[in-house]
Amino acid sequence: MHENGILTVDQNEDGSRLDRVLIRHLGTSRRSLILRLIRKGNVRVNKKRMKPQSHVACGDSIYLPASLREPEQQLDKTSVPTSLLRKAEAVHILFEDEWLLAVNKPAGLVVHGGSGHDAGLIEALKEQRGLSDLRLAHRLDRDTSGVLLMAKNLEALRKLTESFRQRDMQKTYFALIAGHPFAHAGQMRSKLAKGIVRGGERMVIDSEEGKESVTDYQMMIEYERNGFDYAMVALKPHSGRTHQLRVQLQNEGHPILGDGKYAEKIQLSAYKSIGGKGLMLHAWRLRFLHPISGKSLELKASWPDSWNRLLCHN
Repeated sequence: MHENGILTVDQNEDGSRLDRVLIRHLGTSRRSLILRLIRKGNVRVNKKRMKPQSHVACGDSIYLPASLREPEQQLDKTSVPTSLLRKAEAVHILFEDEWLLAVNKPAGLVVHGGSGHDAGLIEALKEQRGLSDLRLAHRLDRDTSGVLLMAKNLEALRKLTESFRQRDMQKTYFALIAGHPFAHAGQMRSKLAKGIVRGGERMVIDSEEGKESVTDYQMMIEYERNGFDYAMVALKPHSGRTHQLRVQLQNEGHPILGDGKYAEKIQLSAYKSIGGKGLMLHAWRLRFLHPISGKSLELKASWPDSWNRLLCHN
């Protein structure tokens, strides 16, 4: 892939962003390191400093510092816990061919190792299915369930990444939220940025420094149980900011049930009082064009069985 610390950009990566090229080739687990080294100027393109969002061309030479020259650490079979391998084996496969793999990710399962986790679902699937080049096309939070799409090689990954960037991917989520929205349909538009608040780092609305974030919503059905109002909504994000849906709904006064990071304590308490447990956010549907065949695909994932007790009227 690279010799003497030099990675040469091939035709498949022509026109791609520098950070995305390196993440695809060197592994998602080193995303933070890659971004940090580019910003510090330790990664150079044709001997020049570049920004993470700079585009590269076929034939460009990317200089890699020593910390990026070693191959991504591969977990041997004993490094992936047996319990995680069992969970991966039980995951429902939504779609698979020689290019793609899509699954219905359970809530509570991290998608990749890092941040205190030695391994995640993708490492377990690599080991279990013998797919050493399997990479995430996008990410879901640990506590979010639903459609998770992966690529089996770099060609497919690059084209999927481009589809996400150009908003060709159509994602629909279901969520149970506190309260009953006054408007049964509409659009949430805000600017999101990372902020430091009591309890640590989280996404906040920042009208000056934040990135534009847009989500369409549709109220599906209203519920009331033991004096607690909640509702099911469908959400269609047009951007993919970290915690976008969670922050925007909280800002509207209707946080997602079970959201310990953004919901108010009184709402969390009321949710628990009706038997609720866990974050009620589910990636229900993903529509996109197959990166190789161009065929239109629609993948749907059933919501967890644990939702059913809150979705039936007493």
